[in-house]
Amino acid sequence: MEMRLNKFLAHAGVCSRREADRWIVEGRVRVNGRVVQELGERIDAARDRVVAGGKPVRVEDERPVYILLNKPAGRVVSVKDPFERPTVMDLLGRQPARVYPVGRLDLDTEGALLLTNDGDLALKLTHPRYGVTKVYEARVEGEPREQDLDTVRRGLFLEGRRTAPARVQVLRRGHRQTTLKVEIHEGRKREIRKLFEAIGCPVESLVRVDFAGLTLEGLKTGAWRHLRAAEIRRLKRLVAGPKATAR
Repeated sequence: MEMRLNKFLAHAGVCSRREADRWIVEGRVRVNGRVVQELGERIDAARDRVVAGGKPVRVEDERPVYILLNKPAGRVVSVKDPFERPTVMDLLGRQPARVYPVGRLDLDTEGALLLTNDGDLALKLTHPRYGVTKVYEARVEGEPREQDLDTVRRGLFLEGRRTAPARVQVLRRGHRQTTLKVEIHEGRKREIRKLFEAIGCPVESLVRVDFAGLTLEGLKTGAWRHLRAAEIRRLKRLVAGPKATAR
């Protein structure tokens, strides 16, 4: 079966399609002993020998796998960790195909994490163009003023670039801490933590309660389940057509 090299690497669970493009450009991928650095290279998955990062790559199982995990704090969202910290993969046990996380959650952040070997879907769900919704419950220090929350809602400059508008709802108020529901459509690193640090209310705890419509209902911390067929269809419809970045 002929396919693009980056798609092959994603199907094999080596990395996402976006990461595969970077590996190719960096010269880390060989096909039949030849270094390939052209994006768009096509291979015969049944005949060609592919080596990525010095390791042979084979697609052992073409069946797509979709898993929703309720990530606990203290787990690295990575297939492997160079510092040998516990990863989310340790919670899954043996799977029929190698899966990898869709996007990232910080070490101390909990909540909904999708893992799959469907490279196409993973790329689209993390691409800013599709504006996939992510909803968090954040407990912050102190009691943020309404005008400060409005600043977060409108977007503010972080590291030289304005954040996209966010939806912020106060769930519980207190003098020492406040619990908020925060909805964003970007995937910038540690975005929510940086937003609330910027207004003087650092985040004490953060849980992603919804990713692209997938919620934690029925999932205890550290537990996981396979997605239902209807959920998979809905995710694919969500990213089926071109969309502008949410603003």
